[in-house]
Amino acid sequence: MNAPQRTASFKKIKPRRAFEEICETIRDQLSAGILRPGDKLPPERELALQLGVGRNAVREALRSLEFAGVIVLRKGTKGGAFVREGDPGTMTQVLQDLMHLGSISLDELMEARLHIQDVVVRLAALRATQADFDALERNIVRTEEATLAGDFLTRIECSQEFYRILSSATQNQALWLIVESLTEILMRYLRASAAAGARTQPNLVRTRRKFLKLLSARDAEGAAREMTKHLQSVHRLLTGGTSAPATGKVAELS
Repeated sequence: MNAPQRTASFKKIKPRRAFEEICETIRDQLSAGILRPGDKLPPERELALQLGVGRNAVREALRSLEFAGVIVLRKGTKGGAFVREGDPGTMTQVLQDLMHLGSISLDELMEARLHIQDVVVRLAALRATQADFDALERNIVRTEEATLAGDFLTRIECSQEFYRILSSATQNQALWLIVESLTEILMRYLRASAAAGARTQPNLVRTRRKFLKLLSARDAEGAAREMTKHLQSVHRLLTGGTSAPATGKVAELS
């Protein structure tokens, strides 16, 4: 007995609007290296003629690319549409928006940070220079001074700088951008808690010094283990067992 013949089912294809095609064309130019950061796009009228579209479509495409952080629109006689430099703030805003929309949870963000920092530490142990180690040492000294002065906001700034120096030591710009974005979002929780008068963690400076000693010795395994232990402690207290920061505990973590 022959099996019944299957009938394929297709969904209607949604036509793409002109501005979407323009956006993709400009992104293709970036991908191919034809357009680079700082380059100025042709004037709106000329771009419309080259692409064979209306100026309204070009205008809409440029606004969309500006919103996405790809270009910046400047006014004046020397203005126009310019390709932006890489900006971690764009990635930070996208992640923050996705958290607000419920697409990404705080737990997911912290889990990502835990694994990414493990890679960062291992690469930094391999590639960091003496200048990087010196910068981390200066950061720890500044952290200690802020702690003794009870200046929690400065201490949070030091923590953000600490992770920035560490990610820079990997000599990998992609990792630096990711760490910068993740750290900025989590530090916002710390700033809010510090402003509310939360306590500070007394062992942070000692933990930082232990970590730096392992990193300076090029002990990637030991340094990664120390970082993981610290971040797990941070994340447990940050959530307080929930998806929201625990009031009165957050600033203990920086």
